[in-house]
Amino acid sequence: MARRKDIDGSTGVPTFYGKELRYQRELAGLTLQQLVEGSFFGQSHLSEIERGERRMPPELAEHVDRVLKTDGFFKRRCEDVRKAKRKGHVGWFEDALEAEKRAETIEEWSPTLIPGLLQTAAYATAVVRATLPLAIDEEVKEKVSARAARTHLFEDDHKTPEYWVIMPESVLRCPILPLDEMADQADHIAALARRHRIVPQILPWNCGPHPLMLVGLLQITTFSDAPPLAYVESEYSAHTLDDPTLVKKYRKAYDRLRAAALPPKASLTMIETAAEGYRNGKQPD
Repeated sequence: MARRKDIDGSTGVPTFYGKELRYQRELAGLTLQQLVEGSFFGQSHLSEIERGERRMPPELAEHVDRVLKTDGFFKRRCEDVRKAKRKGHVGWFEDALEAEKRAETIEEWSPTLIPGLLQTAAYATAVVRATLPLAIDEEVKEKVSARAARTHLFEDDHKTPEYWVIMPESVLRCPILPLDEMADQADHIAALARRHRIVPQILPWNCGPHPLMLVGLLQITTFSDAPPLAYVESEYSAHTLDDPTLVKKYRKAYDRLRAAALPPKASLTMIETAAEGYRNGKQPD
């Protein structure tokens, strides 16, 4: 029997909330399955809430309060958890952030920037500063830290999700940082690829028309226990789509884009060449 993972409630609001939920459930002598009976949620959903990995939907919080007779405690506090989990991120990214943590696969198209999951601290700082030029240093630091926290997905002992990213060649060749820092950024992507944690593909500048020309950032996420989602983002808004027909269209378009991009091995060579060029003080041709 697998040993149950302890919950450190001191690490933040979500884990504090989850630890209290587990305490109250066990105090009532209920299993996860018994607590979710009569709701529209599964025991795995509740288990992830207890570990601080997933937010508590208000309707589930109401159900838990009713079963555990906790006088509305979990309903009153679930919004605090919701705010804490998206700290450093814009509100519309909340669903995509949660989906990343549960994903089996993530496929991303990032047409204007190196995607957040792959950004170094220097690159992320430059992006935040460009989009929020009047932000105070503490706000910038919070946003950069929140972006960095997402990269735990690529830790050595964390073998999911499978992450595939397609970027246009122009992103790789646009030095938004000093050249030595751009070398570090390209090296970081290459190192993840060599460790087989990600699969990057570069779309050549002369590829011609392609299926996602009119789309901003696109992230398609699949799960072992739920239908896939498509997240489409622009500068000041985003949409998380779960309509099967729309998601299917985006997945087909992504597959066609993948076919137009350079193969992974050739893409890695281009990334490494760009890193070497930046390191030698030259912007890639």
